Amino acid sequence: MAVVPMQRIELCALKKDRKKILEMLQRRGIVEVSNGPDEDDVFRKTDTAPARATLEKGISASREALSILNRYSPESKPLLSALEGRQVTTVEHYDSFAKQRESMLQLAYRLNVLSGEVEENQAEIPKLKIQMEALAPWESFDLPLNFFGTGKTTAFVGVLPPGLEQEVLEEQLSDSGADTVSVEIVSSSPEQTCVMALCLRADARSVEDRLRDLGYAKPAVVPAVPPAEQIKKLRGNIEELAQKIKKAQDEIRSHDGAREDLKFMLDYYTMRLEKYEVISRLNQSRRTFCLKGYLPKRETGALEEELAANFPVTVAFTDPSEGEDVPVLLSNNGFAAPVESVVESYSLPGAGEADPTAVMSIFYYLLFGMMLSDAAYGALLTVICGICLLHFKNMERSMRNTLKMFFFCGISTVFWGVMFGSYFGDVVDVVSKTFFGTHLTIPPLWFAPLNQPMRMLMFCFVVGLVHLFTGLAMNFYQLVSAGKYKDALYDVVFWYLLLISLIILLLGQKMFADIAGASVAIPSLLNSVASYTAVAAAVGIILTGGRESRNWFKRILKGLYSLYNITGYLSDVLSYSRLLALGLATGVIATVINQMGSMVGGNAVGAVVFVIIFLLGHTMNIGINLLGAYVHTNRLQFVEFFGKFYSGGGRKFHPFAVNTQYFKFREDHKNG
Repeated sequence: MAVVPMQRIELCALKKDRKKILEMLQRRGIVEVSNGPDEDDVFRKTDTAPARATLEKGISASREALSILNRYSPESKPLLSALEGRQVTTVEHYDSFAKQRESMLQLAYRLNVLSGEVEENQAEIPKLKIQMEALAPWESFDLPLNFFGTGKTTAFVGVLPPGLEQEVLEEQLSDSGADTVSVEIVSSSPEQTCVMALCLRADARSVEDRLRDLGYAKPAVVPAVPPAEQIKKLRGNIEELAQKIKKAQDEIRSHDGAREDLKFMLDYYTMRLEKYEVISRLNQSRRTFCLKGYLPKRETGALEEELAANFPVTVAFTDPSEGEDVPVLLSNNGFAAPVESVVESYSLPGAGEADPTAVMSIFYYLLFGMMLSDAAYGALLTVICGICLLHFKNMERSMRNTLKMFFFCGISTVFWGVMFGSYFGDVVDVVSKTFFGTHLTIPPLWFAPLNQPMRMLMFCFVVGLVHLFTGLAMNFYQLVSAGKYKDALYDVVFWYLLLISLIILLLGQKMFADIAGASVAIPSLLNSVASYTAVAAAVGIILTGGRESRNWFKRILKGLYSLYNITGYLSDVLSYSRLLALGLATGVIATVINQMGSMVGGNAVGAVVFVIIFLLGHTMNIGINLLGAYVHTNRLQFVEFFGKFYSGGGRKFHPFAVNTQYFKFREDHKNG
């Protein structure tokens, strides 16, 4: 377990070499660049906002172009493409891309324009169809809908409520007082009645008033040509828009071969944007620039050698001062490294704290296996993760560590499944009895928790105590390493003595024997020693628990409150009963699935039903309990284990690196 020692770097070089130096540091990915000091008469910072705005525009155009291309010409990807990782490229490819970036950027803009045209035309078609639908009832009408009559007549073209007949309508309009009114019903539907009424101009006002009383309204669409002609025109417009859409879509699809170049352009602009963000933090004079930051101490020699061999630079490496906000980078072996993400999700080690990853990894795999506790489930998990790890060599580090973590969790699950005799629950027993008329079983190597739950509960408590005591030991190690020997005595040793003494006293009680189903013979001398030790340790905690206070009364009160924390240890130990609960849940659900599958019987139909229920049921069971084991294993680490010694608060090491989406560089040097 280790927090990688960091050193501060101060680099000064010629401004003409800035581009090459920064690109080399970016590819190496080992230096976190920090902000330089405030500007002075010699050194100033460069405003890179305009350049960054241009690069962000290129990134946005590239990303949108890829989205458009994927929309109209989806990329064919393997089922497990997420495990393949980024493509490997070379520095030469990056340098040569500068020659074609403008043409690719124009292509990206063109794809964006084409997509806009498609969307605009697609949005226009429904509007035209709505107009056609509005004109459809008038298609047989030979006049324009804006026809207002002749020199001596007035025409009213519009809609009335449904259900009106021509005779009734003529009778209604004759009541208006007009001498002559001609009415034509153009069409009638359950929604409306389309009519044209014609009267003398002198009677127009009275006829219009009567029509409005009947619910008259003008048409929603009033073209200047007859409806049939307008419908034909609209239909032609729709066909024209459809052709434009197809043409634009075909042009988009024709650029399918540029997908990889568009991806590279997105990464290219992303890298340049990060470089310009770093440039904005550098102190620069007319001909030089200075860079400050942090890097792992183990990388200093190789970096200094590479810089000196290629550039006229001055580089200085110094140890950070006490209290400095130094970034944290973890380094662990292949067994512990997969759970670094678990530690990071809680918090990285703070100043003076040890990296808990190595110790935590042992308990993490152990507890996960106990919760899942089925050998067949564990074997599936191990085999699937192992195959993926072997097959996908270019996998991203984070994904590889996640699969490694579940690989080791699977091995632990196999171990506990064998110890507890669970293989897809009791599938061997059920299959042998149902389909072969015999009774075969694979006995547990230790015991079956379903048959002896109290024994399993006691074992879970023992595991919990070991876990908690290890957390106290980690606290002892940290305090001693920091030279705080009295704190180690007061905050760890006294608690060890108190807890161990109370455990010895509890083991000799009849209540424990009744619960555990087994008695432990404690010698009277040991029992007496434990009693006195517990009292002495409790007194020590009371006297030292509030030692930061100068007032004796407050000190004793705080000491009593510290002793009250014994209830916290009790609740912590009880929390490990979740190991029993989740382990039993996995086994019970698996057993129920097997019983459901065997209900049809041992015939051919029963075999088919059993296989279907077996596959569906156990797939759901392993999925649900994998999630449960993961969540509760994290919980036991974060609350019970870390609560005894770990505060965190460290800042993650964020090096200036190639943080791209599709491509990465082939480099001999690697970060941590």
